[in-house]
Amino acid sequence: MDLTKIISISGKPGLFKLVSQTKGGFIVEDLDKGKKTSISAQNNVSLLENVAIYGVSEEFPLKDVFTKIFEKEKGGPTISHKESGAKLREYIEEVLPEYDEDRVYDSDLKKLFQWYNVLQSKGLLSIEEEKPDEAPAEEK
Repeated sequence: MDLTKIISISGKPGLFKLVSQTKGGFIVEDLDKGKKTSISAQNNVSLLENVAIYGVSEEFPLKDVFTKIFEKEKGGPTISHKESGAKLREYIEEVLPEYDEDRVYDSDLKKLFQWYNVLQSKGLLSIEEEKPDEAPAEEK
């Protein structure tokens, strides 16, 4: 699961993929519509790789949370972000019981599940097996 080029732009709905960098900003592709557009470097942008969910004792990177949801759903879509806050909290409690109920708001959960479903529908979520370091080539 590679979230290094997936971003959320403040004030714009949905997720975007970074395509390239320009002099004054970035070229991004809307994951829903596939439309490319440029955004200014002044926009407030969040890389999904840097987003985390508050936990009671530690923060959980979004990648880890998505992995847990992916495993629970066997790679399929998850609960709709349009469900009630109580249902969203019930679901996250199953997947991530250590999340901080006081600091994670319903709006955060809505984004989490919406983002997961967008990425899942585009085939951008998968669980990669950790590959052990390859042995160095033998000297001849």
